[in-house]
Amino acid sequence: MPFLYIRTGGKCDIMRKYVSLLLAGAMVVGSLSGCGSAFEEESQTTAAVTAGEGSSDTQASQESVGGTEAVSQTAPGGNMLHIPAKREFPTVDTQKDTEFYVVPLNIYDRLVECEVVDGVAEIVPSLAESWTVSDDGLVYTFHLRDDVTFHNGEKLTADDVVYTIDRMMDPDTGARNTDAFSMIKGAKARLDGQADGVEGAVALDENTVELTLEAPFGPFLANLATPACSIYNRKATEAAGDQFGIDPQVTVGTGPFKMSDWVLNDKLTMVRNDDYFKGAPKLDGIEVIQVPDENTQKLMYENGELDIVDLSSSSSQLGYFLENDAYKDNLVTGPEAGSYFYVFNQDMKPTDDVRVRKAISMAIDRQTILDQMYSGAGHLVNSMLPDGVLGAYDAQEIPYDPEGARALLAEAGYSDGCELEICQQTDNPDALAINQVVQSMLSQVGITVTIKQMDDAAYFAERKEGRLGMTRASWKADFNDPDNFLYTFFTERNAKIRSNNHKNTDVYQWLEDARAMVDEDERMALYQKIDTAVVQDDAAVLPLFQMDHIVVVQDWVKDFHVAWNGWTDVSYYTVSLEK
Repeated sequence: MPFLYIRTGGKCDIMRKYVSLLLAGAMVVGSLSGCGSAFEEESQTTAAVTAGEGSSDTQASQESVGGTEAVSQTAPGGNMLHIPAKREFPTVDTQKDTEFYVVPLNIYDRLVECEVVDGVAEIVPSLAESWTVSDDGLVYTFHLRDDVTFHNGEKLTADDVVYTIDRMMDPDTGARNTDAFSMIKGAKARLDGQADGVEGAVALDENTVELTLEAPFGPFLANLATPACSIYNRKATEAAGDQFGIDPQVTVGTGPFKMSDWVLNDKLTMVRNDDYFKGAPKLDGIEVIQVPDENTQKLMYENGELDIVDLSSSSSQLGYFLENDAYKDNLVTGPEAGSYFYVFNQDMKPTDDVRVRKAISMAIDRQTILDQMYSGAGHLVNSMLPDGVLGAYDAQEIPYDPEGARALLAEAGYSDGCELEICQQTDNPDALAINQVVQSMLSQVGITVTIKQMDDAAYFAERKEGRLGMTRASWKADFNDPDNFLYTFFTERNAKIRSNNHKNTDVYQWLEDARAMVDEDERMALYQKIDTAVVQDDAAVLPLFQMDHIVVVQDWVKDFHVAWNGWTDVSYYTVSLEK
C-alpha cells in the first residue's frame, strides 16, 4: 500500500475546499463517460517522435477490423485471464500503431527485453541470446537462439530480423513507428524510396544478424526492447498482406500467447503457445474485454468477471480501492517511469515570455492536485526524467509561490493580468478535471484561463503545426534512456510538432551530441544539463507528478508484476490463476 501524502492547514485551506468540490464533480463525469488511460493521450513512440499522429489512421484500421469475421476458437479448460480495455485496438501490428501494446507484448518477442533485475531495469537476452558491440559503437552483432519457432511452425532466422526492419522502413508499409529503426544505416534512404532495402541490416548466417548504425546511438539496445521492435516472420507476414495485425488467423509471432478470436467492440482472445521457447505459460489464455466505463470495470471486478483492473488507467476508481480495507491485500504497486506535465507554447502569448511561464509554474499547487485527484498516490517531480529512468537525478524544486508569480507577471508587463488558453482533447474528463483546477488556481494570480476542447483530428493537426496553446501532457518510458523523454520533446523538429516551440540552439546540439556518446557517464551528465536548461532555465514545461502504479487483482491471481516502466500494457507470461 503506497504512502498517501495528505497536507493540511496553511493559507491554501479555502482553495483546497473549492478544489475538492470541483474535482468531485469532475470525477463523476469521468465515472459516467469513461476516458482513456492517464497516459493514453500521448501516442508512444520510440527513438524520436513520428509526425502526423491523429485519428484518421485509427478509424481506417478499425473499419478493417470490423470487416474481419472472427473465427470461433476456445482455449482449453477454464484457466483464462480476463482483463479490461477501455478502447478498441486499431491493429496489433506494432509497426502501424503507437499506442495499444497489450496484445503485441504477449504474442511477439523482441531481440532483447527490458526487465527488472534485483530492483533495477536492465536489458536482458530474448530472441538474441548474446550480442557484441564494436568499439566505435556502430556495429551490433546479434546471435539468435536456435530453438525459437513462430506460431506457424517456422523457425526464427536472421532473415526474419532483416525482413522486420525492412518492412518497417518500406514506404509501402505505411508504418508509424519508423523511428524505431531509423538510426540503422540506410534506413532513411529506404523510407524515402531511394533504396530497395536497409543497407545496415545484414544476415551473416541463419542465426547471426549484423546491424550497422549511421552514427553511434547510445540508447540503441534499450530502443530494441520496445514493442515497436517486435520481430515478424517473413513468410507469414507477407502472406497475410494488409490483414496482418487484423485477422487473428494470419497474425503470427513467437510469443507465449497467440491470437485466437477478435470480435470488434466485444473482446479479443489469445490462447497459450505450448511451443514457446521459454516454456508454455501457466494460463490457458487471455481475454481482453472492451469495458470503456471505469465504474463498470469496478463492478465487473467485484462480481469476479475481471481478474485484474489497472487503477492507473481507471483513475476515478483509485480512491475507492485505496480507501477500502477489504482490498488492501489485493493491490499490487510499482513505480511509473513517467509523469504528467504541462507544455507551454513559446510561439504564443503570453507564454512566449519565460517570466510568464515561470509565474504559471509557481501559481499551480501541484501537491493539491495530486492529493485530491489521485489520493496522493505518487510524488511531485521537478524534472523531465522521472525516477526509475536511467539518468534521473535530484532536480531543483519548483516552488508553489503565488506571490512570487504575481511579481513575475508584473515584471513581464501583466500587472493587470492576462488571458491564457489551455487545449485538450474533447473526450478526456481526466484532463478536464486537472485543467479546471489549474484554471481556478491561475485565476488567483490574475490569469484568466479558457479551456478549449477539440476532437482528436483537430487536436493532433494543430499540435503537429505547433499551434496548440498550453496543454497537459503525459509520457511513460518506451525505453530506459533519457533520450526517450528529452529528444522526443525538445529537438527543433519535435519542439514544433509537440507544440512547445522551444527555442534553444544549445539544447538542440546537446541532444544530438548525447546520442552519439559512447561513454555512459558522460551521456548522463549531459542529459542532466539539458534537463536543467529545459525545465529550470527556460521553463519550457512544468513537471507535475509521478504516479505510483496501482493494480487491483483477484485473490486467485498469482505472480503478477507491474512492468518496469509502469505501463498498463504488460506481458502476462508469468501469471497463474489458483481458484
